[in-house]
Amino acid sequence: MTDRLTARETVALVADDATFVELPDPVRESADSPPDGPLGWPGYDAARARAAERTGEQESVVCGTALVEGVRAVLIAFEFGFLGGSLGERTGDRLVAAYAHARAHRLPVVPLVATGGSRMQEGMLALTQLQRVARESVLTREAGSAQIAVLRDPTTGGGWATLGAGADVVLALPGAQVGFAGSRVRPADADPAAYTARAQVAAGAADAVVPPEELRGTLGRWLRLLTRPSDTPAAPPKPLGTGAGASTGTGPGPAGLPATGWDAVRRARSLERPRAGDYLDAYFTHRVAINGDRCGGTDPQGMLCGFGEHEGRTVAYAAQTGTATRPAGYRTAARLIRLADRLGIPVLTLVDTPGAANDAEAERQGAGAAIADLFAAVAAARTPVTTLVVGEGGSGGALALAAPGNTWAAPDSYFSVITPELAAAILKRPPEEVEATADQLRVRPQDLVELGVVRGIVGHHDQEQDPDPGHPYDDR
Repeated sequence: MTDRLTARETVALVADDATFVELPDPVRESADSPPDGPLGWPGYDAARARAAERTGEQESVVCGTALVEGVRAVLIAFEFGFLGGSLGERTGDRLVAAYAHARAHRLPVVPLVATGGSRMQEGMLALTQLQRVARESVLTREAGSAQIAVLRDPTTGGGWATLGAGADVVLALPGAQVGFAGSRVRPADADPAAYTARAQVAAGAADAVVPPEELRGTLGRWLRLLTRPSDTPAAPPKPLGTGAGASTGTGPGPAGLPATGWDAVRRARSLERPRAGDYLDAYFTHRVAINGDRCGGTDPQGMLCGFGEHEGRTVAYAAQTGTATRPAGYRTAARLIRLADRLGIPVLTLVDTPGAANDAEAERQGAGAAIADLFAAVAAARTPVTTLVVGEGGSGGALALAAPGNTWAAPDSYFSVITPELAAAILKRPPEEVEATADQLRVRPQDLVELGVVRGIVGHHDQEQDPDPGHPYDDR
């Protein structure tokens, strides 16, 4: 368990000095509250009075605006000392007003959550505040404002299932207790380690655990990146490979391109060629990562997703790493693309996979549905998507991440309907015909240009299609 900061101490932790301005307390239609609340719960008024005296607050949330590393945002800070940070009707009023203010002024929302859930003394009227909060979150999402939650200790019940897990990006403080079930309502034999911030990150329900001393800087980076929309497509990265074929033993083709289809395959599979991390490091000044598919899965070894700064503007990225992509990787990429689309941020995707994971566990995890969902996310995106094939482009598991009409190829890459080995197997050809099959499939970057599958080969101006008039990539 972490040391519990008060709501205002938490605000001071993340806000720039002297920039927090509290929002006015909304006035209910009926100013006169019935004794002991809407249920007439004996002693409820006295409990609220004691909570107010102890904390100096009149409700369990403090709402206002502040600068966070120079970016103005609406902060919603829970006061756990006020009846366990529980949500009641007046809490709901404050939350509704905070979200409405964010939409009116086009500000991002940062819930700093520490709550035990709904307030027992208000019964179902307290629980229905979750519907109000969900509605406000949806409206704010539709308005194009980002929501970045910070999970404090504890974050449980409806507060986790709305303000926390429902945010675009979910950060957590070390040691925070996080879970839908609070400590008093879990099964007696439940593993306490499952109800922690780190467990939620491992399950793909939260993006990162951030030490308190790094929270303001981390929030500031996220807020800057997520509040800079642009309708200009991301430029494809410059090639990082040498274009030489010495490592494959086959020699280079024209202008350093592969001479044969099998040469292209071997170069793409070479351990010496640059991978996604190399391209991302070279492309972005700095970047932050999202984690997980919000369905219980992660694929950190197969898909890298997040937002970064490129030449002074924000670009989202989803990058395969050269391994067989797991279903959670596809779902995380779809999550990234939909978030970027809603915020108006251009997307860069890097294709590099021999194909989708095809083991039995991948099927149980919904591989087909996950790939279909990514195809749909790319197809529906209104924000521009740019793709660079940096290595292997194996079948639909690679194509799902590719932008129709705006895909480029690196010199040491290939793209194929399926790997040559599997194509030969499907055609009932012997192993010695695999190399010839690769040639027949026309998988080389220059073949892909001629076929109209990719727009061009980065770094090779003579190997590209005629750009559209006014296309932003005239000078690569």
